[in-house]
Amino acid sequence: MYFPAYRPRRLRKNRQLREMIAETSLAVDDLIYPMFVTPGKGVKKEVKSMPGIYQQSVDNLVREAKEVGKLGVNSILLFGIPEHKDELGTEGYAEDGIIQKALRELKKKVKDLIVITDVCMCEYTSHGHCGIIKDGEVDNDETVEYLARMAVSHAEAGADMVAPSDMMDGRVGVIRDVLDESGFEGIPIMSYSAKYASSFYGPFRDAAESPPQFGDRRGYQMDPPNVREAMREIALDIDEGADIIMVKPALPYLDIIRAAREEFNHPLAAYNVSGEYSMVKAAGKLGWIDEELVTMEILTSIKRAGADMILTYHAKEAAKILKSSRK
Repeated sequence: MYFPAYRPRRLRKNRQLREMIAETSLAVDDLIYPMFVTPGKGVKKEVKSMPGIYQQSVDNLVREAKEVGKLGVNSILLFGIPEHKDELGTEGYAEDGIIQKALRELKKKVKDLIVITDVCMCEYTSHGHCGIIKDGEVDNDETVEYLARMAVSHAEAGADMVAPSDMMDGRVGVIRDVLDESGFEGIPIMSYSAKYASSFYGPFRDAAESPPQFGDRRGYQMDPPNVREAMREIALDIDEGADIIMVKPALPYLDIIRAAREEFNHPLAAYNVSGEYSMVKAAGKLGWIDEELVTMEILTSIKRAGADMILTYHAKEAAKILKSSRK
């Protein structure tokens, strides 16, 4: 069928028609909001490189979690900033660690909110790497044992889901085994399956206070040029028992999200990371873009690429936009 009989513009002439034939739908339920908890009381410190995102003490974290829930965002991802760091990241799996304290308060005071915890050692180690250092390098197998210990401690404190983000080989299988042995067969694992060694993580390292003190993380995070390797990583995590797989970052890796969607019939998450967020905020502040429209276009592109859920620092503002657009 050719012009003039077929005119595609007929179905674009107003919002109602455009929404009627929309091929991709973004919903509040698709969003997961990352949050940062820190020791103290009454603390709410804005992350300089991430406007609108805060390091918060447990009391303020609970308040914002309630606000998030009222907006319809049903899930948060929790990162901890410990009071003390050491080479073994002991506060990451301590009974009185900052994540464990926050979990107990959240589960006590905030109803119907899924709390997912980041399982990684970088926030808790004095050297800022994601595992145990031996001879100047991260020791994969010993690190995995510590990650499993951390995951169990989070489950004991009330986590609804754990999310290992370290990129150690075999960690999903070990975490699954240890959770099951500890009586937590019902705790799902959201695995950072294809986590790239990206330059888009810079602002996050300000928020989590976790930059490496030497070297970098390219020895364990994925190399940006590789696609087939990402598919192998994801397949391994699925075989080891991952309930949800993740691609991180999202926007520069939309092709990886699409490839994962086409190859695997598994729930798929994508992480719209700090650098992606901060660029939008900076350009919006300068008046170079319409921040609201660009935010929603980015999130829609991630969903269109194949993500079932999106971890994003835009979650609260996106939820408000989605809510207002449906009035």
